[in-house]
Amino acid sequence: MTGSLGPLSQNRLFPYRLFIRIGLVLIYLIGTTAAALVVFNRVRNEVANSDILPDFTIGKPAEQESPNVERVEGEVLPVWTGTDPITVLIMGIDERAQEEDYWRSDTMILATLDPVTMKAGVLSIPRDLWVPIPGYTENRINTAHFLGDSQKHPGGGPALAVETVAYNLGVQIDYYVRVNFSAFVEMVDLIGGIDIYVEETIDDPLYPDHNYGYDPLHIDAGWHHFYGEEALKYARVRRTTGGDFDRARRQQQVIEAILKQVTDTKKLPQLAAQARELWQVVQSSVKLDPKLQLDEIVALANLATKVAEEDRTFRVIDETCTLFDETPDGAQILIPLRDRIREVRDEVFGLAAVNGEQQSLAKEEATIAILNGTATAGLAYATTEYLEDSGLDVAKYSNADRQDYDTSLIILNRAKPVTAQQLVALLQLPQSAVINGSNPTADYDIVVIVGADYAAQMNGAP
Repeated sequence: MTGSLGPLSQNRLFPYRLFIRIGLVLIYLIGTTAAALVVFNRVRNEVANSDILPDFTIGKPAEQESPNVERVEGEVLPVWTGTDPITVLIMGIDERAQEEDYWRSDTMILATLDPVTMKAGVLSIPRDLWVPIPGYTENRINTAHFLGDSQKHPGGGPALAVETVAYNLGVQIDYYVRVNFSAFVEMVDLIGGIDIYVEETIDDPLYPDHNYGYDPLHIDAGWHHFYGEEALKYARVRRTTGGDFDRARRQQQVIEAILKQVTDTKKLPQLAAQARELWQVVQSSVKLDPKLQLDEIVALANLATKVAEEDRTFRVIDETCTLFDETPDGAQILIPLRDRIREVRDEVFGLAAVNGEQQSLAKEEATIAILNGTATAGLAYATTEYLEDSGLDVAKYSNADRQDYDTSLIILNRAKPVTAQQLVALLQLPQSAVINGSNPTADYDIVVIVGADYAAQMNGAP
């Protein structure tokens, strides 16, 4: 399998319960970075009682160990220790047409998780969005995967798709996951199908079959129990009032239905019986970014279980963000309204909403101390003046415990995520500067230690 999940112990079989866990992680990655992993809380005890566990990071050569993953005594799963937000591009492709060697991405979803603010989000991207593809001409965004493979782009289709989405949406993408639709169909069948409420009757006499013909599709409004092929048709059909935008929303609905099925504790015996088959589907039909190892997947999944439901944001780049148009040869496309797309992007990747209401700096009322960790005289005072001119209140400025800090730190003694992100933006520091403090009774909510990197920035150094 290309892009495997990482090294497994030789000639060892995963216990059934672990098969379930890994299968659910991948269903989660395929659909949404935030929601699915509530299942981990449900099966954690099951895995803890298993006699055979994978050696995730233990025993790996040092050069193969992830710097963001640790094994902590008393913890069943690897622990994610990184502080940077993690963003994954999830792509669905249809490899069932055997005569084709290269495929466009039929589905594109960005999923993100911030380990500091503990917010997560999902953004669906319409496949007809007309954008520049780096190194190529303008085209539909779903063409990037095809060009990357057919033109032998470094990293192939997934790499060019990642570059294209990152370039046009202005976000950093850390990993990709690609799944073909046969895997989706098999997974849904193996978990016993899903329950879906269809909002309005769907009638598409031109729904395509696999041989360039038609497979008319009719679905009445109301509740349905869909197996794999039916669920795929429901998620892919475009002939509805909202077209591709409805399609994106239905895909998110299907994801939620899958999650409900796999998190039902009454269904665990059924899932256990299908564990080997689930794992085989994963091995044969899911391509993961080669940078993403098994220990990282599980550590991120473990972290994601702690994201509260109200801290997950689902959005679609829809008709409010695009204009319908046609190419000179009559192909229908969507012209991006970039200002509006930025607004929707920021709802997912920016300062997240809580219970639908944006947190404000005033509500957090964070107390801030600025400490000079360099030999540059007056740096803490100058930084304080700059922050106060920008609308933040600083309670104290002084020298740090030493003056040889190479990098700046934003230490959170108490959870003040909005203020922390404002400091990152104002001081132009990397997200990795934000760390959690170890003293919840400290005098100040946030302590900023400005280091040599910030001093150089202030002095205009490159």
